[in-house]
Amino acid sequence: MWKKESNLDTQPTPTMATYSEAMDKFTKSATAFLENVHHMTQARDAYQEAMTASAAIRQSLEAGDQALRSLMLQLEQAIDVHLPKPTLEKKGPEPVKVAAARAGGNNIGVVKTFP
Repeated sequence: MWKKESNLDTQPTPTMATYSEAMDKFTKSATAFLENVHHMTQARDAYQEAMTASAAIRQSLEAGDQALRSLMLQLEQAIDVHLPKPTLEKKGPEPVKVAAARAGGNNIGVVKTFP
């Protein structure tokens, strides 16, 4: 059968102009990258500094929270020792007796309450 053409056969033959153009593009790109690579180092250093500060702040806040919890526990214990506990007996409200006032055997729209 017919032999398929390979990719090598369809690509143009490299020329000195192709090489020069590629070298020029590479040189410009590499030079631009190297001129700005210090930004990568600065970013990495700033990231490390931020992470270190964050860990220190977190540790300080945690220590402060623990101190607050401990102090609150001491306050609660002091209150329990020095103040009497409230009694659990709760007296419910007394029921109210309601009677309609009558005048001459008719309701007159007045309600009396008796404790």
